[in-house]
Amino acid sequence: MITAGQMRAARALLRIDQKMLAKLSGLSVLTIQRMEASEGTVRGVVDSLMKVIEALDRAGVELIGDGVTSVGGGRGVRLKENLPTR
Repeated sequence: MITAGQMRAARALLRIDQKMLAKLSGLSVLTIQRMEASEGTVRGVVDSLMKVIEALDRAGVELIGDGVTSVGGGRGVRLKENLPTR
């Protein structure tokens, strides 16, 4: 679906805060905070997840899943597998 890291990265690309993402998706700030606090894949109500994904899509962010090629053909970023531990 979507990871917490993708949500944070998408917000950074758009230069928006959690409050603005909440507004764009029609969700509460608390819901966005909970989603971004998830480990790995965001857990939550499917309807809420879809609202976030659709809001990011409308804002111009393409979410790229594992092993999937970007269909947009533009530039992008992706985390490498096997990231070093901190």
